[in-house]
Amino acid sequence: MSCPHIHARSLRPFQRLAHPLEVIRQFTPNWFAATMGTGVLALALRQVQVSALLGLAEALWWLTVALFIVFCVLYSARWLLFFDEARRIFGHSTVSMFFGTIPMGLATILNGGLVFGLARWGEGLLPWIEALWWLDVALALLCGVAIPYLMFTRQEHSIDQMTAVWLLPVVAAEVAAASGGLLVPHLADPQAQFLVLVTSYVMWAVSLPVAFSILTILMLRMALHKLPPANMAASSWLALGPIGTGALGMLLLGGDAPGVFAASGLGAMGEVARGLGLVAGMVLWGAGLWWLLTAVLITVRYLRHGMPFNLGWWGFTFPLGVYSLATLKLAEWLGLGFFMVAGQVLVGMLAILWLVVAGKTLTGAWRGELFVSPCIAASSAVR
Repeated sequence: MSCPHIHARSLRPFQRLAHPLEVIRQFTPNWFAATMGTGVLALALRQVQVSALLGLAEALWWLTVALFIVFCVLYSARWLLFFDEARRIFGHSTVSMFFGTIPMGLATILNGGLVFGLARWGEGLLPWIEALWWLDVALALLCGVAIPYLMFTRQEHSIDQMTAVWLLPVVAAEVAAASGGLLVPHLADPQAQFLVLVTSYVMWAVSLPVAFSILTILMLRMALHKLPPANMAASSWLALGPIGTGALGMLLLGGDAPGVFAASGLGAMGEVARGLGLVAGMVLWGAGLWWLLTAVLITVRYLRHGMPFNLGWWGFTFPLGVYSLATLKLAEWLGLGFFMVAGQVLVGMLAILWLVVAGKTLTGAWRGELFVSPCIAASSAVR
């Protein structure tokens, strides 16, 4: 027979925290990965073209917007109330990487605004989306340069401790580039289209070569030092992110290029860009297939030995989501049933993973056990 007071305690939120204010004190950018995973699922369900899923897709987009706003409020409050502890993130070799999740989460909201928002509120929403896209570009570029600079000058790193989390700050620029590819067709001014398109190509180039440099080192690290610890298990999927986003970005930008370049007197260049977009999309999709199969094998191995849940599990979702979108875009370009079926299967996998991770996140957040700042823990250990 259970005691009533014990049962009541189990229903109380944040029971693992000393005080509810610890939610703010311990809040880290890792939480924005949930907006990335939820937002990309909304976009993927929309692309499957099943009418029964359209309402669900839009509801998930609204959830993404709500989560992003709540997380922004909580993280801003941490800087206001606990400034000295909040600024320790710049010296932390892992948590600082998650700054990249903020612009990437914002990008999924902007993409959803183009897909769901314009249909609901009309073209009046477009100037807001365009302005926020430029903000997203600035944030992504800042993360892509500032965080590696901190790695080079302030943080302590070693190759045996390296994981694919290194990719997070640099991939944000690539995600902004793909968002630019979605934005271009909605702009009425040819000069604005040209500027966004060229900027998107630059952002793509800012990200992908650096990401592949990191992937090269990551393969060497895993060959020499084997897999990361179990609490970083989901990081094996992050490698799929820049590859899937790179493929999607080149397909989207290549589709925009002929009309935009022709309007600027560069018609021949537009056709070249379209061809390069398709070839790059197919090549990167093939590279992504290797990483996808490898990530599945690695995850199965982790599952056999135990894989503790943490916010890093959201790393299962966004990389798979952008790879799914790239697969469906290839199906649209090539008209091959294989890519359509593969894309639908990948979206189904994404939905299942999202349900698992979201359920565990909701439970962990209610108990308060997911509100842990490694920066504070590390500094307490030093003392």
